[in-house]
Amino acid sequence: MPKKKILKLGVPKGSLQESTFKLFRKAGYNFSVSSRSYYPSVDDPEIQPMLIRAQEMAGYVEKGIIDCGLTGRDWIIEQNAKVREVAELNYAKEGLRPVRWVLAVPNDSKIKKIKDLNGKRISTELVGYTKRWLKQNKVKAEVDFSWGATEVKPPLLCDAIVELTETGSSLRANNLRIVEVLFESTTRFISNRESWKNGFKRRKMENLVLLLQGALAAEEKVGLKMNVPKSSMKRVMSLLPSINSPTVSQLAQEGWFDVDTIIDEKIVRDLIPRLKDAGATGIVEYPLNKVIP
Repeated sequence: MPKKKILKLGVPKGSLQESTFKLFRKAGYNFSVSSRSYYPSVDDPEIQPMLIRAQEMAGYVEKGIIDCGLTGRDWIIEQNAKVREVAELNYAKEGLRPVRWVLAVPNDSKIKKIKDLNGKRISTELVGYTKRWLKQNKVKAEVDFSWGATEVKPPLLCDAIVELTETGSSLRANNLRIVEVLFESTTRFISNRESWKNGFKRRKMENLVLLLQGALAAEEKVGLKMNVPKSSMKRVMSLLPSINSPTVSQLAQEGWFDVDTIIDEKIVRDLIPRLKDAGATGIVEYPLNKVIP
């Protein structure tokens, strides 16, 4: 019998886990995992998923232990991993924004700039990159690996930290201020370079990415449809932004049209009253799972 075709997929365990599963669900893939298992099941027999910490993902993909996975650009850089970055997927633990790696110090610290780090002690999970960053800036400082709870370590256990932040709230809660942003990071879909050369695996990954990007594109958009009399069409159409242009269909009732469009969710609350004033009726807002350009 021919060997079953399988794509080995790494799913990030930890802070990105729930947001990643949510994104896959919107893309049409349903995962289930028990609290003690590192091997989720998915409703696609050609995908073999495994939960792997984002910090380790790029290394396993580079070595070909898994074919592909999702991880942050930060951990690809940290490991200097030789992988193919198939796509950027702009989502994080708490929203659809990049995360930042920052240099932070206590509010009352005398450290105001990078040069003030000379002779100081820094705590971080991002040890390799931090050392390279200090060397580029000609600063000599001791860099310690942090096993977690990095924000609580200054000033007793270190002078400064290089830490990941999405909103900055945890830093503020621990009386820390940002001295400098080292770089921004987003989630990436990465592939082993040899796996990318395999026709089946490449097509499978490309299809996965297409659907994941479509699900992400739908996160901040909604569908809007309404009935519009011919006399109001010009005014209503002038108010409607769209990816391309609204779909307009004539209704059975003479002189009336159905208008359907996709818009940014953030403008809906201001737009609907204006559409109503312009003559639209029967306005319906509906959620989207995927938007494929």
